[in-house]
Amino acid sequence: MRKSFNIRNALVMLVLFSLLIVSAIIAEEKATEETEASLYERLGGVYSIASVVDELIDRLEVNDILNANPILDQARTEVPKAGIKFRLTAMLCQATGGPEVYHGRNMKDSHAHLNISNAEWDEMVKVFSQLLNDFKVPEKEQGELFALIGPTKADIVTEKE
Repeated sequence: MRKSFNIRNALVMLVLFSLLIVSAIIAEEKATEETEASLYERLGGVYSIASVVDELIDRLEVNDILNANPILDQARTEVPKAGIKFRLTAMLCQATGGPEVYHGRNMKDSHAHLNISNAEWDEMVKVFSQLLNDFKVPEKEQGELFALIGPTKADIVTEKE
């Protein structure tokens, strides 16, 4: 009877040890998920985001497809480029979890008069995607950025087709 008692104890200890290991693995995975850096941090913070926005606005400003819209082209001459870069940087920083706060108008009000078409929206997305690739932004973070930007399309595309 002493032998079966030792085997039973060994089996109980093995099961308990296995449960302890599984619990530790689950706790570690949960802690990793909870401590994952924000998108803002993974993008490099305000200076990295500002660098991307700076280049984005410069590329959009000379884009032939976007400049074909006379209202959009006129608006670019009336609104200082530095102001647009500042506002867009603040907006992206806030949206990605950074401490900056966007204090501009909402997307619907600020784009209502620009008569932006689906084709112009698609061009902006194409330019932004290429820029993110040029800056070597990882695919995961690009997906998260587009998930944030995508819902604004309904407020930005205002052309009556």
